[in-house]
Amino acid sequence: MPQKPSKSPAGKGPRTPAKTPARVAANRPKGTVKTALKASPDLSQERIVRALETIAAHLAAQGKPAVARESFKQADAFVWHPDGRLAAVPRVSRVELFLLKGVDRMRDILMENTERFANGLPANNALLWGARGMGKSSLVKAAHASINAERKPADRLKLIEIHREDIESLPALMEQLRASSFRFIVFCDDLSFDGNDASYKSLKAVLEGGIEGRPENVILYATSNRRHLLAREMIENERSTAINPGEAVEEKVSLSDRFGLWLGFHRCSQDEYLAMVRGYCGHFGVKIDDEALEREALEWSTTRGSRSGRVAWQFVQELAGRLGVKLAAT
Repeated sequence: MPQKPSKSPAGKGPRTPAKTPARVAANRPKGTVKTALKASPDLSQERIVRALETIAAHLAAQGKPAVARESFKQADAFVWHPDGRLAAVPRVSRVELFLLKGVDRMRDILMENTERFANGLPANNALLWGARGMGKSSLVKAAHASINAERKPADRLKLIEIHREDIESLPALMEQLRASSFRFIVFCDDLSFDGNDASYKSLKAVLEGGIEGRPENVILYATSNRRHLLAREMIENERSTAINPGEAVEEKVSLSDRFGLWLGFHRCSQDEYLAMVRGYCGHFGVKIDDEALEREALEWSTTRGSRSGRVAWQFVQELAGRLGVKLAAT
């Protein structure tokens, strides 16, 4: 006799056979399996670790560029960049040492210190501080050139300028210079710190106090308008807010103590200012009646509101341009 069709549960039509796992997998949307694998925490962590290892290896290869002796033979002066580059400076902007007037005592002290260092003898880091425009940075560059004038290429001092904003990279620079057989003057012009700037602590550690210490073949020269390199209000704020004001201020001003030489530059007298003007005019062949020269030079300093080597040089540039004289050494 004919069989009756079977009824589905709850009367919902004919019963359909259950799907097998293989058929279920075949009917899934494409990419579902890959998405599930990507979502696996173990696989994600493994991919992240591999990526980080690749980045670390790449940075390690570039972070410490080798500085060969041959690279320092290119020039006597370089500019440090915080990415690890030392850019050679073929021609340094400087004035001759004998043209710096009114700074005889500071000149003699710095020259003696620099010469001792060049000869491999103990020497001090130097801070040249004081009135603006009085030849602080010019003296450093002139002393470097004067010391190198009669030295063999293998014995010449190297001058490396580091910018104030890159002072935190100073330890990296020291690491590069430590292995070299040359001797280096690391020079920072217009060094000072304001507000909450804590980068001066990096400089303190390099000058003295770090476990490695300053390399024997490196000396630091810095110029600043401030004796303690810090703004007065910065020190006063520490005194007014600290629990122990004395200790807070000592921590701030101790930076300048790391420089063994303090060379103070003060405003020049009228006679020294006129001597600077006459020295420049004689050196560059700017010919003018001495009485007229004195009158115009004093008038120029009055309009500028100060007397300094910088003002004297600016006046000579104005005078030479007016007389049609090129400023090439005679």
